[in-house]
Amino acid sequence: MVDTIKRAWNLPDLRSRLLYTFMLLIIYRFGSAIVVPYINLDVLAAYIEANSVLGLLNVITGNNFKNFSVFAMGIQPYINASIIMNLLSMAIPALERLNKEGDAGQKKIAKYTKYVAAVLAIIQALGMTLGFDSFLTVDRWYVVVLITTIICAGTSFLMWLGEQITDKGIGNGISMIIFISIISGLPAGIANIYNGILVGSYPFYIVIVMLLFGLISIIGVVAVQEGTRKIPVSYAKRVVGRKMYGGRNTHLPMKVNQSGVIPIIFAQTLVLFPSQIAAFFPNNRVLASISDALVMTKPWTMVMYVVLIVAFTFFYTMVTFNPEEVAENLQQYGGFVPGIRSGKPTVTYLTRILNRLTLSGSLFLAMIAILPTIASMIIGTEDLQFTGTSLLIVVGVALETVEALEQHMIMRNYKGFLK
Repeated sequence: MVDTIKRAWNLPDLRSRLLYTFMLLIIYRFGSAIVVPYINLDVLAAYIEANSVLGLLNVITGNNFKNFSVFAMGIQPYINASIIMNLLSMAIPALERLNKEGDAGQKKIAKYTKYVAAVLAIIQALGMTLGFDSFLTVDRWYVVVLITTIICAGTSFLMWLGEQITDKGIGNGISMIIFISIISGLPAGIANIYNGILVGSYPFYIVIVMLLFGLISIIGVVAVQEGTRKIPVSYAKRVVGRKMYGGRNTHLPMKVNQSGVIPIIFAQTLVLFPSQIAAFFPNNRVLASISDALVMTKPWTMVMYVVLIVAFTFFYTMVTFNPEEVAENLQQYGGFVPGIRSGKPTVTYLTRILNRLTLSGSLFLAMIAILPTIASMIIGTEDLQFTGTSLLIVVGVALETVEALEQHMIMRNYKGFLK
């Protein structure tokens, strides 16, 4: 990874992309220091620390929620909108056709996603402001309107930053924003653990357990993310005009986890969404009972979390890798899997391998995401509860960014060869 970054830095165009990405991320962190007015931050911070669900939201937003900055909602409305649009794409034929239209269709879906995200941002911002009325220093209607407008504008700005990073920078902009948000809370987390050890509130063995779990998780995530099953493919010889083509052997790479960290983010959002809404309205008994039933330490909540991770992994794998299209392309160009007939048998063969790989990758992701919660229940602390999820996101985004750099370098070499 370090070697890839060094080689990318030596190339002027990629160096410009890297600097542009860093600049936008620095702007994001500077914006995190702009606090929304009329909020009693001390009381709000104490309430968030006492609520584990809001604590996770605070981690994902990089302490923006606890400080109630202009980016208090983070990028969550856009993530929720993406979930809704992806699910609707499976149910609505018009959206499904747009998905298959290439770049033009994806641009239209991205536009619709922004509209849905804007509506969700307004609803969530209004809910946060009304739910946190006890933390307002001035109880007036115009204060509610002002705070709602400010944090909606902050989320819209983050969406724009993510688009700019994706188009003109390196990697997926939304993932990079979540990545830098989690990383920004790392120094404070280390300081809290260190102070806890000094005062005796944390046993020293917890630190050893966290370090071992982190090391094993990183190794496992890298192995699963980079793990690839190579399907042998042969091309028959064919004569076109006076030239002969084909007659070579190659392979078709199939990754163990083709969906990255998206399933973790989506599953986490769906499981904790009711609890987050309940936290915004602490006096509502119905929402409070739903929140109590969906506590992450409850067995059925953990089962739901695992099922959603597996389901989203399969869903995104089907979106990114279609065995029918792959088999059709192989047959069109005279390729075949040795020992497997072209056409439907090839589709069945690729589907079987894909399902096995995806199941293995999804179960590993679910295991890494759920083990810290089990460990926190055994040890009796909540500090480990979301360690695995955060680690998965950080390592996954780092690997995806390095892959994006390598793809840019490969494309640059192709352009130089064509010139």
